[in-house]
Amino acid sequence: MDKTSYDPNRLLNTIKERLKLRDDAALSRVLAVSRPIIHLIRQHSVPVGAWLLMRMQEVSQISVEELRSLMGDRRQRIRVAILQRNTIPA
Repeated sequence: MDKTSYDPNRLLNTIKERLKLRDDAALSRVLAVSRPIIHLIRQHSVPVGAWLLMRMQEVSQISVEELRSLMGDRRQRIRVAILQRNTIPA
């Protein structure tokens, strides 16, 4: 992803406007994430993950493609990170 065009603020602001939300606290409640997560996304410290992108689509009725475009994500494919739990054999 081109870091120069990546702007999650444009995405978050569009959703706030679409839903007529007053501030990031209201946005965080609608998206079911904590306010600090919204702040970290705005600071480019935390990426917008797949779950959050899908939640944004659900509440705003904006397509995932358009949401990705709003934040400057121009990749053709999205990589999904798979987290594995370390298990201790019994």
